[in-house]
Amino acid sequence: MTALRITPMFAFGSRRALRMVERNLLVYKHQWLGLLSGFFEPFFYLLSIGFGLGRLVGDVAGPGGQTIPYALFVAPALLAASAMNGAVVESTFNFFFKLNYDKTFASILTTPMSPADISLGELAWALMRGAIYTVGFLGVMVVFGLVRSPLILLTVPGALLIGFAFATVGMAATSFMRTWQDFDLIQLVILPLFLFSGTFFPIDAMPEGVRLLIQLTPLYHGVDLLRTLSVGVVGPDTLVHVAYLTVMGLLGLAVVSRRLDKLLLK
Repeated sequence: MTALRITPMFAFGSRRALRMVERNLLVYKHQWLGLLSGFFEPFFYLLSIGFGLGRLVGDVAGPGGQTIPYALFVAPALLAASAMNGAVVESTFNFFFKLNYDKTFASILTTPMSPADISLGELAWALMRGAIYTVGFLGVMVVFGLVRSPLILLTVPGALLIGFAFATVGMAATSFMRTWQDFDLIQLVILPLFLFSGTFFPIDAMPEGVRLLIQLTPLYHGVDLLRTLSVGVVGPDTLVHVAYLTVMGLLGLAVVSRRLDKLLLK
């Protein structure tokens, strides 16, 4: 049922969903600083922690048993976290405001657009925004010499996959929220993911039970995926990460499509 539900959205979503992207581009036309602000957070983390703290840490164990500079260990993880944060902000706070306060989506439904067009359009916009951050941060990694393999180019689709997974789940979760106080629950989830998904230190030093729990979380899969691609180490684990994030995204998309039908067509 889930596959039947979401397949038509991609097959027949048509160009109407692109109107949502066009609308967002027009909104941010005079707010481009707000759009670009998401790039600077991981950049400053890289400077302060990756290079600043990295001088004290030195080299660390990377994927495949390689020894890599601490900055190279942190940079792909910050890229994954940036993809997550950008997707979550766009699919939760902004989505909630459009849905419940600004009534943007209700107004759009007076046109030939459907809830499926709205959800796909908002998802496409979140991914486009994430792509801007990803390409910009990847350029920073190149400038600082944090390149070990041409596979680093695959971190762009990898980051978009992370954004897809978190954006759809974020939209699905937001469709159940009623007040701004509910967003405290999102921060309660996002902050531990950011700190304890292998972003700043290897999880091998943690107790086995904690390590296994971390390996079940989505950001860990995103961090490990981009880190392995950055250093050119791929294997069966890479496919596991891709499958995990893909299934997460499709499930979130199925839920949000049902919820928008219920909320906007009631």
